[in-house]
Amino acid sequence: MFDAVKVKNECVEWIRNFFEKNGKDCNAVVGISGGKDSSIVAALCVEALGKNRVIGVLMPCGEQHDIDMAKLLVDTLGIKHYIVNIKDAVDGIIKNIPFELQTQSLTNLPPRIRMSTLYAVSQSNNGRVANTCNLSEDWVGYSTRYGDAAGDFSPCSHLTVNEMKQIGRVLGLPDVLVDKVPIDGLCGKTDEDNLGFTYAELDKYIREGIIEDENKKKRIDTLHERNLFKLELMPSFKPEF
Repeated sequence: MFDAVKVKNECVEWIRNFFEKNGKDCNAVVGISGGKDSSIVAALCVEALGKNRVIGVLMPCGEQHDIDMAKLLVDTLGIKHYIVNIKDAVDGIIKNIPFELQTQSLTNLPPRIRMSTLYAVSQSNNGRVANTCNLSEDWVGYSTRYGDAAGDFSPCSHLTVNEMKQIGRVLGLPDVLVDKVPIDGLCGKTDEDNLGFTYAELDKYIREGIIEDENKKKRIDTLHERNLFKLELMPSFKPEF
């Protein structure tokens, strides 16, 4: 049985210990999308450090239809925040690359610009950047390397979507944020539309090894194997002396 209160308290203590060792007076900088993951990570940081040491960064790419959810989160937590529209930066790069980018490049460019933005804000505000990924997303590679998969500390990368939701409720976040349908805010589709299976199915498979649909099992296994490199350190050559 998953004890959300116990895990939440342990995670809060882990965040405090991280900052004690890696910047006693530093601020937590969190990219706020309006989804459950960034909402929960921000709330955990507030409980661990206090709202005066948490900075939210909202980064729409042009129009973002659900940005009101991100604003609701920063207002609920009472944290300082910045809104940085990344559209000009994304368009500028696309315009100046002398060939037509492939679809995957176009998909991954905004998350990487967002992470660059977070580090720019962080370094000018004595900050440490929070990674907001969860285990379910990482398991199937649903993150962008050097984009949302980056960060200085990762409170929730060993928690499934279902476990995250339970912690969100323990934290007292509005249901509309905890239960919001996962969407990347870039392509207009939900995470589950893109993946081809639900997070409930994925979480049960991760924790219990159970999945009824053999085709979905095969897809999950393929995605997991294909994306394991994202969870590993960059390979580096070490000469022998």
